[in-house]
Amino acid sequence: MEKDITTLTRDVVRALRQVYDPEIPVNVYDLGLIYNIDINEDHKVSVRMTMTAPNCPMSDFLLEEVHNAIADTPGVTDVAIELTFDPPWDKSRMSDEALLELGLL
Repeated sequence: MEKDITTLTRDVVRALRQVYDPEIPVNVYDLGLIYNIDINEDHKVSVRMTMTAPNCPMSDFLLEEVHNAIADTPGVTDVAIELTFDPPWDKSRMSDEALLELGLL
């Protein structure tokens, strides 16, 4: 049975919540690094994301982890990731769960 886009989006978000920033003990989704997730009718996933800083030394590692987590999600046919720094990341993008985890709420 083929997944619908809504179910696949939920599964991709679940996969992204398993990828943690190596320097901050919060997953990339709740940290607010994921700006947009788009899934087309062929189940190709396009993600627009950022890093906490443009000079993040772990950016290659984190991009690979995000790519692999999405690619390993059942139903996904392809993955494209766009890295952007516009707008720049700031803590206002973090979920309440992430803020609580870091003691910022």
